Amino acid sequence: MLRPMDAAEFICQTLPPMRPQLRIAVVTETYPPEVNGVAMTLGRLVEGLQVRNHRVQLIRPRQHADDQPQPTATFTEHLQRGIALPRYEGLKMGLPAKAALSRLWALHRPDVVQIATEGPLGWSALAAANKLQLPVATDFHTNFHSYSNHYGLGLLRRAIVAYLRKFHNKAAVTLVPTEGIRRELVAHGYENIEIIGRGVDTRLFHPGRRDAALRARWGVGENETAVLYVGRLAAEKNLPLVFRAFDAMHETHPASRLVLVGDGPERPLWQARRPDAIFCGTQIGEALAAHYASSDVFLFPSLTETWGNVTIEAMASGLAVLAYDCAAAEEVIRHGENGLKALPEDEAAFIAHAAALAPDSAWQRRLGAAAAARAAQLSWDAIIDSFERVLLRLAHPEPAPDPRLNWPSAATTS
Repeated sequence: MLRPMDAAEFICQTLPPMRPQLRIAVVTETYPPEVNGVAMTLGRLVEGLQVRNHRVQLIRPRQHADDQPQPTATFTEHLQRGIALPRYEGLKMGLPAKAALSRLWALHRPDVVQIATEGPLGWSALAAANKLQLPVATDFHTNFHSYSNHYGLGLLRRAIVAYLRKFHNKAAVTLVPTEGIRRELVAHGYENIEIIGRGVDTRLFHPGRRDAALRARWGVGENETAVLYVGRLAAEKNLPLVFRAFDAMHETHPASRLVLVGDGPERPLWQARRPDAIFCGTQIGEALAAHYASSDVFLFPSLTETWGNVTIEAMASGLAVLAYDCAAAEEVIRHGENGLKALPEDEAAFIAHAAALAPDSAWQRRLGAAAAARAAQLSWDAIIDSFERVLLRLAHPEPAPDPRLNWPSAATTS
């Protein structure tokens, strides 16, 4: 006769195992409401960690004079001094703060430290965490060594590469968004690289946000083609190719208009050169989603991305996307099925694809529908689960087996 199951056994067998609650320090130079891919990704991850009952301690530069911490039961902020980041209006670079972080973490010791950016604040956090023997994970979000070529710092490229490698190799793990970036970093001597992808909010970005009134304001009729670019208007984004590709599209399909969403140091230059284009400035939230969904084709020729959130936002919005075969496009676009790709730096192929796509609205719709279906598979929940598993492993590593406790197997017992 089976014995009755006691209450404790019943609970253990019927309820899912509870996650350990972690105390996680997140260090970053950028965070919402700042508008960029790193800030958006971090906002999503921090929100997801809190939903999973972890306590997050956010360390970031003060964004403006009235910036104040917004604590909750699972979230605290510690604001540090910062200085304006050259050519990135509205963004701050954190100043060194090793002593302050050492004091903070001695009093409020985190289980794990996540460092998202490699500036002075990130380096200070790495040094403080290593001093206190805290496990550290770092993110490789931005190709700073690639950016250097666009800002007159090409001679410093080798030094920047060496600095970034030294920085990330001092961490227990470095997280990257794609296999391509992982291969590149391993080839440059980086160690302990793991892939954590990126998701997209398909409740916000979807084809149903198409707005005929917005298209009318652009001067684009329903049977005409709106060609979209979303991103910073800056040297590292390869904007000349956006305009050359659009010009080729306009030759094959004159009923096309170019729409640019975003801001940056090169906006005045391009507005003066290209009065035929529509410059919409920075858009966020539902307004940004409407700009995506109200377009037809998305051009993204940047070669400096580690991921490129705009690529999958455009796909989720049902656009035919043309990008270089790197970063997000390498991972999620199948050429000719749910988008178009050109080999990196093959400008002739990029322009040829754009020209062929422009007059074929049926092809645009087929690619856009397949793109939206692929983007629907990129769940933020799955991404955050993977991120959480990495942090849990660092905070609670499994002890090495004690050889004194190794018993011979039955197969070898005499």
